[in-house]
Amino acid sequence: MKSPRAARIAGALLFIFGGLTLFAGPAAAAQTTTPTFPVPKQNVPPPPPGKGKVIFSRSTDQNGQTTTQGNPAAAPTGPVTAKDAEREAVTFTGFDMDVRLRLSDHHIAVRALITIRNDGKSPLSQIPLQISSSLQWERIRVQDRDATIQASLLNSDADHTGKLWEAAVPLAAPLAPGASLALDVTYSGPIEINAQRLLALGTPEDVALHSDWDEIGAGFTGLRGFGNVVWYPASSVPVLLGDGARLFDEMGAHKLRLSGAHFRMRLTVEFPAGQPPTIALVNGHPAALNVASQGSLTTDVAGVAVAQSDQSILGFEAPSLFVAARRSHAGPDLTTPDLNLWTTPEDESNAQLWLDAATRVTPFLQGWLGQRPRAELSVLDLPDPQDAPFETGALLVTTIRDASPDQLGDVMAHALTHAWMQSPRAWLSEGVAHFMGTLWIEKQSGREKAISALEAGRPALTLIEPASPGVSPGQPLAQASSPAYYRTKAGYVLWMLRDLVGDPTLSAALRAYDPKQDLGIPTIPSLFERLLEQAGARHDLGWFFADWIDADKGLPDLAIQNVHSNPASGGNWLVAVEVVNSGYAAAEVPVTVRTDGATVTQRLRILGRGKAMQRILIQNKPTEVQVNDGTVPEVEASLHVTRIDQNIPPNQPSDSHSNPPSAP
Repeated sequence: MKSPRAARIAGALLFIFGGLTLFAGPAAAAQTTTPTFPVPKQNVPPPPPGKGKVIFSRSTDQNGQTTTQGNPAAAPTGPVTAKDAEREAVTFTGFDMDVRLRLSDHHIAVRALITIRNDGKSPLSQIPLQISSSLQWERIRVQDRDATIQASLLNSDADHTGKLWEAAVPLAAPLAPGASLALDVTYSGPIEINAQRLLALGTPEDVALHSDWDEIGAGFTGLRGFGNVVWYPASSVPVLLGDGARLFDEMGAHKLRLSGAHFRMRLTVEFPAGQPPTIALVNGHPAALNVASQGSLTTDVAGVAVAQSDQSILGFEAPSLFVAARRSHAGPDLTTPDLNLWTTPEDESNAQLWLDAATRVTPFLQGWLGQRPRAELSVLDLPDPQDAPFETGALLVTTIRDASPDQLGDVMAHALTHAWMQSPRAWLSEGVAHFMGTLWIEKQSGREKAISALEAGRPALTLIEPASPGVSPGQPLAQASSPAYYRTKAGYVLWMLRDLVGDPTLSAALRAYDPKQDLGIPTIPSLFERLLEQAGARHDLGWFFADWIDADKGLPDLAIQNVHSNPASGGNWLVAVEVVNSGYAAAEVPVTVRTDGATVTQRLRILGRGKAMQRILIQNKPTEVQVNDGTVPEVEASLHVTRIDQNIPPNQPSDSHSNPPSAP
């Protein structure tokens, strides 16, 4: 039987690693030369065995540093020499990679020219570099000199094996804070499906293997990057599944630190005879594959395909690589296709269903985000229908299965938004996709259903928000790295901005947003705030960005303190509603007064740790007052209703309570 803990972990993996469930700093000058292979190997520790039992020992020492102990057969030659402060100080600003895949052997060989920057407060005497434990460091050069490799095996669930090889690269002279350094690194080894980190936690094998499906193989190669398989050099604090949300926070922090890094790749794929791949996707973008002619070769000679990803700038993403044999199904606009499905033979018949869903959703997205997207959305068919879906930028990796039009519409509304919104800001890249997905639900099923979709993520958000700015700085949304912030809170923030400025203004700002102008150090006001203020009549959004985006003041905590209702002339009633905010974040919420035949709604702003009163004139005797409608997230419920009993004095409401929006 699946344990509750394993079930929670599996659910978290499906949500975080998949990103989408279907049915539920400038770098140094770019390198212009292609690294050559092979290169001589140095004296390094042997690679860990490909088979056999791995025993984990996970702990921290008295100084809070991660300590590890692995299988003696794979024990490193020296102690762990890097400290967490050193790992956190290293920021990668450039990747120039030569990647060679040998599909029949599940093998990868990489030579990478990488540029790192010391973003710490102290000089670095060594550089920690990490790769998956299934790979082996072969050579590391610093300033044209071979460096001594002292590799240690770390326990870290940032990789599907549950371990990382960390090389502590000594420097001849310390790297000063803010200074950059280029390194030439070479490594290789096999990458096969490995769910060791999940199996060690007691996750059922079938669930584990469908979550950790990264591998190099003849029909399908999928390398999702940090958090799944560390196939490129990284530097991170070792984190473990089951330790709260630390792994997922570290995954977000890793992507945030890579934002703005320059990336280029040359890819060579050696494939079994007669089984050429048809698609290569680097960081979510298609790279044209050129397959060498096999006309004069015998059937037992492997074929070769090459591709190149020209220099680009990473957004909020972990570098990823996919190579597969799939059939292409382009979107309806064949001259400038915005969608391409890559299917297995088993799912060929479902392609048209997905294209039809995209056709239905596209006009809605065009109305909000503009006529043409910035990128093409690629949907890549997974080899097993039970595998967890995954998304990165304008790439959705999932099973292209049969599904209802409503289900596919919800999926495509979210996924296609990534083709329009390309941003290094996580809260815009992911938050706008979440926002547009809920707007599509509103369009199809009504506002109540959309607000219920928002409410589903609020409990997790309340758990990590600080009780007050003095208790914890939280995560300012502009620099958020946790999914609960850059997805859930960002979705709420965009709904609140919609109510503050109106649909036309918000749409105009989203259309005008240019990610090329949004790189570098955060500014106040931010680019997006300026676009909103320029597009609409409201120019007082500073208070909102200060409390909700540029800083994290937690969530508001509202309550209806008093309701005063008095008859006025002509059958009208004047209702005064006093609202108190026990939280630290200001909020502007709808205040609604209802009678048996009329409803009047006005908006009220309540500052953090403050109170405010709204007076509303309404025809006939009032029966009910409501504050908030679920669009502003609160510490407790996000909807407050008070029944007005006219037999009780006006300053004593008869029934004040808070209820969440009704379930779908």
